[in-house]
Amino acid sequence: MKESDHQHIIGELQSLIDDTQATLSRFEQEGMDKEMPNDYNKLLNILDDAIKQQREHTQAMLAMQRQ
Repeated sequence: MKESDHQHIIGELQSLIDDTQATLSRFEQEGMDKEMPNDYNKLLNILDDAIKQQREHTQAMLAMQRQ
């Protein structure tokens, strides 16, 4: 995978992270986190997974730059 591929994926993941955080905020504002805890937890899992994947791609890109 090229550095540009990592950068593209990092950007796409950032969009997913931003959208998920906005959805979580709306859930919390409307009290849906209490009414729909399973869905709220699914959103938290999506956010967690996206952050982990973004970190992995960032580390891979940085490793490429050091070579």
